[in-house]
Amino acid sequence: MTGRDVYEYALLRVVPRVERGELFNAGVVLYCRAHRFTAARTRLDEAKLAALDPAADAGEVRAALRAVELTCGGGAEAGPAAGDDPGRRFRWLIAPRSTVVQPGPVHTGLTADPRAELDRLFGLLVA
Repeated sequence: MTGRDVYEYALLRVVPRVERGELFNAGVVLYCRAHRFTAARTRLDEAKLAALDPAADAGEVRAALRAVELTCGGGAEAGPAAGDDPGRRFRWLIAPRSTVVQPGPVHTGLTADPRAELDRLFGLLVA
């Protein structure tokens, strides 16, 4: 590890009705290879969800966001990705999908503290 290491991140977006293309940010997934770090921070804004789709199931969306957090953490709670290294879990999570919770494009940056960077990005782009 050096003073500042490369990291990658993607926003998690909630797209309640895929055919309409409307979305809002609900989380950040961050990976830093030098620190063997992958983590996600999420928050569902139920008012935005209801505004875009009054019939959306907030519990299901919240569960999908929580699954991303658990997958990042690895271990038994990560399901099939439990044995994968952090980078592989990140790549799996950012793969394009047509579901209610979708990853955005990957961006990069430099950080000495990936956890603090995750918190900063969450505050800036989600909260």
